[in-house]
Amino acid sequence: MSDMITAELVDLDLSADTKEAAARALAERMVALGRVTDLDGFLADVAAREAQMPTGLDGGIGIPHCRSEHVTEPTLAFGRSAAGIDFGAADGPADLIFLIAAPAGADEAHLTILSSLARQLMNAEFTDALRSVGDAGAAAALIRGEEAGSSDSSGSSSSEDSVAAPGAASAGAATGTTTAAAAAEEAERPFRVVAVTSCPTGIAHTYMAAESLENAGREAGIEIVVETQGSAGFTRLDPAVIAAADGVIFAHDVPVREKDRFAGKPTVDTGVKAAINRPADLITEVRGKAERGEVTAAVSGDTPVERGGESGEGYGTKLRTWLMSGVSYMVPFVAAGGLLIALGFAIGGYEINEAPSVMDHFVWTQADSWGALLFQIGGVAFGFLVPVLAGYIAYGMADRPGLVPGFVGGAISLTINAGFLGGLAAGLIAGGVVIAIQKVRIPAALRGIMPVVVIPLISAAVVGFLMFVVIGKPIAEAQKGMTDWLNGLTGTNAVLLGALLGLMMCFDLGGPVNKVAYTFATAGIAVASPSDSAMKIMAAVMAAGMVPPLAMALATTVRGKLFNRTERENGKAAWVLGASFISEGTIPFAAADPLRVIPASMVGGAVTGALSMTFGATLRAPHGGIFVVPLIGNPFLYLVAIAAGVCVTAALVIVLKGLRKPAPVATGADEGTPVPPAESKQPVAA
Repeated sequence: MSDMITAELVDLDLSADTKEAAARALAERMVALGRVTDLDGFLADVAAREAQMPTGLDGGIGIPHCRSEHVTEPTLAFGRSAAGIDFGAADGPADLIFLIAAPAGADEAHLTILSSLARQLMNAEFTDALRSVGDAGAAAALIRGEEAGSSDSSGSSSSEDSVAAPGAASAGAATGTTTAAAAAEEAERPFRVVAVTSCPTGIAHTYMAAESLENAGREAGIEIVVETQGSAGFTRLDPAVIAAADGVIFAHDVPVREKDRFAGKPTVDTGVKAAINRPADLITEVRGKAERGEVTAAVSGDTPVERGGESGEGYGTKLRTWLMSGVSYMVPFVAAGGLLIALGFAIGGYEINEAPSVMDHFVWTQADSWGALLFQIGGVAFGFLVPVLAGYIAYGMADRPGLVPGFVGGAISLTINAGFLGGLAAGLIAGGVVIAIQKVRIPAALRGIMPVVVIPLISAAVVGFLMFVVIGKPIAEAQKGMTDWLNGLTGTNAVLLGALLGLMMCFDLGGPVNKVAYTFATAGIAVASPSDSAMKIMAAVMAAGMVPPLAMALATTVRGKLFNRTERENGKAAWVLGASFISEGTIPFAAADPLRVIPASMVGGAVTGALSMTFGATLRAPHGGIFVVPLIGNPFLYLVAIAAGVCVTAALVIVLKGLRKPAPVATGADEGTPVPPAESKQPVAA
């Protein structure tokens, strides 16, 4: 930070009374030194950043900052206000104002300044010194972290001088005492970790992982703050919290959003299940990296998925992450559209798909009109499935520039009847095209129009050409062939398919294999008039997905002594989760005892899937559990299939747990419950 702030960039008597005036006063000093080329343009960028989120921090701190094309080099200006200026902090106005300016694209420099400064601002001695310092040069030196007594203009004293004046010795001693005290205080404070959790659907794994990390942090005596990037969006961690953290844990199966905020920290990057199954190991790992001084480099130049894992990840891992990104955004459309269509059939009958548009004919008092309305709204929602899938696969690969060609390619896939296979191909092609364009070197004058005009124009044209002229027809033929094969499934083949899908649904309990089976099923019913085979597949998939949590709930009820208190409490919640078709309710049990719970779940799921196909149960809704039983064909036999699988899994779990060698009872154990054997702590198989 030695050349980022000088005495000329310090104003100890800042007279501004608003944050805009304060920014202007400090920016004028940057202009005078040639650090900013266009004052008004730079201030517009500062205001745009301020509009996104207030930059006031508790303790009387304001940190307006931005990246701007009008900045020539990373710069920091400091102002001290006697009256205080409102920067949006909860505890009131700020008297210490820091204006941070970084060149456009200089994410690493921007974050380095912000992180370094925020760390210093957490030190009360540092902020007290800034409030009492009487010389601009001394203030600049203090911010730069130089020794007391040094300044911009003085050449008579230096930290490198071998001989010091008599007075300097006492000053040095005082400085040493302060440094020692600060070091002691630093040593006493707990280790600090920030974490981000996210999963493809952003519903269950995301928040389970967060809770697991927080619990493990409390047990380890560390401070941990978790940002959950779920389906409802996410609340960004305070930059000061990130800056003060000693380490970072990323537990995610989809790209971490705005990952560059965490650059320069010791980082552990893993899947979301690792945080659920072994949070203590992740905390130990990140502490080890911090002790060794291992930090991550800035990641702003990579795509979201390239930033989404360890450097040694193979293409297969990245491909899975790209596909899961598309699926995670598609699932809400599947649920909403599918349930609306199913409700339309339930209210208006199975001929409702032939009803005229409700814009031309709608009678408020007729049930058929309401059924037609729900059916047509659901049909519109289903129309977004393939474009959203393709668009967000491309987004996972190339960030926001991938959205336009991805959505265009997905829409073309629908136009040419290439279906979900076409959407998958369009998303991957769109992401690849955008990445290729971004690697081309262009003049600085054209960079501003690249994301708005050039990239969308070229990428959409290339993807459209490939989909319409080159690969669209073969993919459409493949989609038709798969649909015809499904429609022709009968007898033993259908039963075997049901068993296979049941195994997949229960293999990783909401993970990638589970999502493949679920996406396969929803693809078949994502049309206005799905085939009978497609509806049978959907019924088998949902039934199998309900088995594991319901089975664990039953097992904890029948043989509670085989489970500890926490598992018995989780068993109560598993009744509701299983009935709602949320397979993730089994994860706490699988994490504690994977070698017994997962195989038993797979056997029960296969039984249920096979029986559902045998009974010919059908389902038009892609989700809902027992709450959509009225919409199921052959509902009684469907429930029999689920009950059979639940009983099989529960029985297997009870038998397998009963066969294990009894472990010694630990002192203070839960109501005499034996301590689980070591193998029960193995992580869930990926």
